[in-house]
Amino acid sequence: MPDLIHYTKCPACYSASIYAALSAKDYTVSQQVFEIWHCEDCTLRFTQDVPAAEAIGAYYQSADYVSHSDTQKGLINLLYHRVRKHTLNTKRQLLQEVTGRSSGALLDVGAGTGAFVNTMMDAGWKITGLEPDTTARQNAAIKYGLQLRPSDELYGLQENQFDLITLWHVLEHVHDLHGYLEKFYALLKPGGKLVIAVPNYTSYDAKRYGGYWAAYDVPRHLYHFSPKSMRLLAESKGFRAGKLYPMWYDSYYVAMLSEKYRSGTGNLPGAVWTGFLSNIKAARDPKRCSSVIYTFSKPEA
Repeated sequence: MPDLIHYTKCPACYSASIYAALSAKDYTVSQQVFEIWHCEDCTLRFTQDVPAAEAIGAYYQSADYVSHSDTQKGLINLLYHRVRKHTLNTKRQLLQEVTGRSSGALLDVGAGTGAFVNTMMDAGWKITGLEPDTTARQNAAIKYGLQLRPSDELYGLQENQFDLITLWHVLEHVHDLHGYLEKFYALLKPGGKLVIAVPNYTSYDAKRYGGYWAAYDVPRHLYHFSPKSMRLLAESKGFRAGKLYPMWYDSYYVAMLSEKYRSGTGNLPGAVWTGFLSNIKAARDPKRCSSVIYTFSKPEA
């Protein structure tokens, strides 16, 4: 079909050593089943026969898609919002540690409804926020008075102007993977930082749930990163890899959704236990966390 992308090589490293690893279902919108393929060389996983950029918008049309709707409907989304109040301040503190600064020029890509952008503006940062979804941009304007810009304006931004670029669970959604990373490198000042948070399919909870793992989120998640694949991809664009940080709450949130997908009703005690076990294993090694925050630097001139 013309609106589907079929990969014959890895979309990250272009290796032809790829194979079908498992299947996953879109529980949010279409109920379709998609194959997830694996690259033997860089270890990236990717959704096969994924809708093209001009066709994928229909797969985001759900009131349950919290990143765009900001819904608090249901226990899982209600808990998401309660935890977010804490994680926003945690992110601000982490970014101050990563950059060594308490203010500067920040580009947030995939800003959603603007909660993070608003937090960083209040902390004194000069923010440019990009968001592809019109409804999410409207919600950001209503709730926070923010004027987020469409994501296609990325390529027109002036180079060497940002101290920090952030993507919170966004890179896995981007069709132009290489173009985005190359543009990020150009947009950063020498010494600037790139911070990317994505799910980690090598985590305990991912292995436990298999095709039911909610963070596969097909077909919206085009790519499924391992720590190795993320590092190799960023380094191929000139970035230097820095410290990794865990996202402790993600294991619980993802486990609750995964239990819902697997049983149809959910299993809160089982989800909490799985999230706890996942974090225990990740406490010894952040590379095993359900979601990982990666930090990269543009070398000094």
